[in-house]
Amino acid sequence: MQLVVARIGRAHGIKGEVTVEVRTDEPELRLGPGAVLATEPAQAGPLTIETGRVHSGRLLLRFEGVRDRTAAEALRNILLIAEVDPAELPEDPEEFYDHQLMDLDVVLTDGTEIGRITEITHLPSQDLFIVERPDGSEVMIPFVEEIVTEIDLEEQRAVITPPPGLIDESEAVIASTRDEGASTGDEDGPSRDGDGSGGDTAAGAGKGDA
Repeated sequence: MQLVVARIGRAHGIKGEVTVEVRTDEPELRLGPGAVLATEPAQAGPLTIETGRVHSGRLLLRFEGVRDRTAAEALRNILLIAEVDPAELPEDPEEFYDHQLMDLDVVLTDGTEIGRITEITHLPSQDLFIVERPDGSEVMIPFVEEIVTEIDLEEQRAVITPPPGLIDESEAVIASTRDEGASTGDEDGPSRDGDGSGGDTAAGAGKGDA
């Protein structure tokens, strides 16, 4: 199985190095020296990584045969593609590759069907499942452990416990009304430290493309 692991950015310096936008959680495995990568467009590759280093928080790569800035700039926006065994699993049991999560059935803890994962969006703060409902509509579900309680690859399903309003907006209205009623009580009493909706929630570790 071929998966995109990086996109080449602009040239860096004059000796053929390029910046890369990493799209894998295992760059040391996929983007190490000696790695041979296919490309998109295909005619630009394959490319063999000669050296790699981190500079100012960004990964810099140099490929065999690329010796100057002009040659490096010609590689801009090319996608780097690695061959990955479909049965390969991440080292961390709490982490998953995108291709493992695609098309999983999404259900509640009582078995109620919510839909099917059709896309995974990687944001700086968290990953999102894009889930297609049976009626064709879509819902976005944050891939965090408070919501996605189980990933069962054998049963091909993701079990979720969504907060009010995530799946059904009418539930959010009801919950909001209850909260407003509660807030009219003892306003001078002790306030709660938090309701679990913010802070450092632990992600369920949706991986990148590889």
